[in-house]
Amino acid sequence: MDNNYNNPQEETDEILANEAEIDEEALDEADAVSEYNDTAAQVCDMEDALQEANEKYVRLFAEYDNYRKRTAKEKTETYNNATAKCIENILPVVDSFERSLEFECGDENFKNGMVMIFNQLKEILTKMNVTEIEALGAEFNPNVHNAISQQAGTDYASGYVCAVYQKGYKLGDKLIRAAMVAVAE
Repeated sequence: MDNNYNNPQEETDEILANEAEIDEEALDEADAVSEYNDTAAQVCDMEDALQEANEKYVRLFAEYDNYRKRTAKEKTETYNNATAKCIENILPVVDSFERSLEFECGDENFKNGMVMIFNQLKEILTKMNVTEIEALGAEFNPNVHNAISQQAGTDYASGYVCAVYQKGYKLGDKLIRAAMVAVAE
């Protein structure tokens, strides 16, 4: 017999074994591809989740920053409004003090004491950035002057303040009280 000739059963078994080996390799390869695809999909999902979380973080950070700025601004405005309201309530006392100092007083020590107290009050207002609005001799400005009359035959040019009935004040740039004035015709 020829050595090249194999038993048909052996040949079939060998072919089946080779096919099983090829099928097993193909299955291993398919499993590897499937596992790679699953891992790639997981990575893609994780990247999407990370990007979404990052966008949420950026939005939240921006919202917090806006909130912080808004509350700081509101706090400053509230403080300034409360200060302006307090000063607005003190101004009639300052006016009365000023008028009382214009009258003659028989007791010089009493008058000097009142002047010192008035100066302290003015210093406090100065420290709080309260300034008197320039009025007498200034050109009439409806934003800071409240004209209650017009006067003819004054030493002032037309459109200029010729008398001040009540002083006006500002807190920084904010008008607290407009000056009540008379304007020359």
